[in-house]
Amino acid sequence: MKKTILLIILVLFGAVTVFMSSSVLFDWFGIRAKEGNYVPGIVWANFVCGILYLVAAYGIFRNQIWARFPLTIALIILILAYIGLFIHINNGGLYETKTVGAMAFRIGVTALFLYATTKSFNK
Repeated sequence: MKKTILLIILVLFGAVTVFMSSSVLFDWFGIRAKEGNYVPGIVWANFVCGILYLVAAYGIFRNQIWARFPLTIALIILILAYIGLFIHINNGGLYETKTVGAMAFRIGVTALFLYATTKSFNK
């Protein structure tokens, strides 16, 4: 039951992440204009992580222990992107304040996904 809930949340989070980040990157539905001063590196990191969430969900669905590895890679990508965001900010780059909080939230959620996935396979 817990794996099913994890799987559903991971698929939803991954699908929304891929949709939103690709909408900004490829300017679908005029979403790019609504995002203001987005940082391309952050959006690309989120896009890649969205795909990794879906790959991990597939691994969980197939009951494969390797499902935690895409989440580990996603967490590393997000941490590096977060560091890059602060370098960008310190160099005077344009950004939206909400991006700082959103990235912290995404890192935390990804860490929880990784923890839950690891715990579900360690039983």
